[in-house]
Amino acid sequence: MSRVVLRYVPHTIRHVPDGGVTFEAFCVASGCDETSGPHEEQETAQDWCLRHTGRTGHDLFRRVATDHACVTRDE
Repeated sequence: MSRVVLRYVPHTIRHVPDGGVTFEAFCVASGCDETSGPHEEQETAQDWCLRHTGRTGHDLFRRVATDHACVTRDE
């Protein structure tokens, strides 16, 4: 009979600065599929929301910030 030994190994997850951060906004008004597209600057995505609201009257958005992360073993 074989035996399995499991042990807890702590890990840490950290943001990788070289990977950058991407900001994007999505209009969630019914029937609207418009998006700001990915941008490196948060203000660019926010400005798109303001312009979109001015053109359409849509006032609800989903904002997404995406980064890269690396997991390393603590040992």
